[in-house]
Amino acid sequence: MKGNKVDHFVLHGTLIVTVSSLAILLLRKKSSIKDWLLAYLFNGITNGIIDNVLVSYKILQYPVRYFPKLFDSSVLFDFLVYPTFTVFFNQWSEKDKPKMILFKLLILTVPSTLGEWLIVQKTNLHDWKKGWKWYHSFGSLTLKSLTTRVLVGFVRKVSDKQNS
Repeated sequence: MKGNKVDHFVLHGTLIVTVSSLAILLLRKKSSIKDWLLAYLFNGITNGIIDNVLVSYKILQYPVRYFPKLFDSSVLFDFLVYPTFTVFFNQWSEKDKPKMILFKLLILTVPSTLGEWLIVQKTNLHDWKKGWKWYHSFGSLTLKSLTTRVLVGFVRKVSDKQNS
């Protein structure tokens, strides 16, 4: 893994913060862990698929990443950071109505998009190619998070109906 000190600091710092956050999110007694595991796994699997397509078409690039000989995409973001983000969002919006869900999602996706833009501008961790812009990241993050939220809500309703 090549890169400068800033790249490594951001990469390792993100790993530590995300693993700690995930442990807290999964261990606290908020609701059924099956909902959070569903959100995590659905998000991680679909991230891997979508990111592999974007990387194979050279739309996105991750010059400095974990396991560069095994993956062209960002394992840290695809399988840890964004799925953890999704678990938090689903827990935070669990009992909310659609308008509040969207509002809370925007509270999360706007800073996330800004963070990604800064990473693209200031590090070698991530590059946007072929016309990819911040609004593509914002839109895909928002749409994907809403899709996962709808799936978890649907499974929760079906499960509640079966248990009653």
